[in-house]
Amino acid sequence: MFWPVEISSSDYHGGMNSTNLNADPLELAKFGDLAHRWWDPDGEFRPLHHINPLRLDWIASLAPLKGAAVLDVGCGGGILAESMARRGARVLGIDLSAKPLKVAQLHALESGAEGLDYREVAVEQLAAERPGSFDTVTCMEMLEHVPEPASVVRACAQLVKPGGRVFFSTLNRNPKAFLFAIVGAEHVLGLLPKGTHEYARFIRPSELARYAREAGLEVEQYKGMEYNPLTKRYWLSANTDVNYLVACQRPA
Repeated sequence: MFWPVEISSSDYHGGMNSTNLNADPLELAKFGDLAHRWWDPDGEFRPLHHINPLRLDWIASLAPLKGAAVLDVGCGGGILAESMARRGARVLGIDLSAKPLKVAQLHALESGAEGLDYREVAVEQLAAERPGSFDTVTCMEMLEHVPEPASVVRACAQLVKPGGRVFFSTLNRNPKAFLFAIVGAEHVLGLLPKGTHEYARFIRPSELARYAREAGLEVEQYKGMEYNPLTKRYWLSANTDVNYLVACQRPA
């Protein structure tokens, strides 16, 4: 239902050809073009500004952020990354899009955020470079936009330290999710631009749990993200029918 923060553009210069990346150039191009709008709370990324406090508090309740080394995969313009840094984490945000990363860096400078760095690199490449380097890894609203979500899950599992946690969020694949996230959010309510999501790429919780187990992670908790269009209120619940979040842990 939400405009994803983690999608990148094809402007990648990290040593791999774009055809070898776990990324869809058409998906990537959607979001790099709107980089200048990332921090506008009334713009296209408005839903992210509204849900960020909810997901931030949930992450912090399971993985204390103060003093932690945190990786935000597909950080986009830095909304989640910067908020975790403000909670005292040392955060590295990664993305494949140069434009949103520049926006994130500029906003951090203007806001005075500390303990925050950004890098243009694929998560699979970073996993090969720095395995087991982070206390916490977040990957929010990204998996439903990449060709091989299991590859991203594996890389996140490789990057987290033993005993550390990995957090994902994505969209369920069922008729209700199609009705709410595509018909409702994109065509009726106008919360998202038309074409933001492709239903076939939605991921059932059972599928994401399988990816996590195969990557050596243990699934700890699910949370649903719900929205009331009348009150314009978001909240976390046990209902994972549409948007949902998953907390995983790498065994110590």
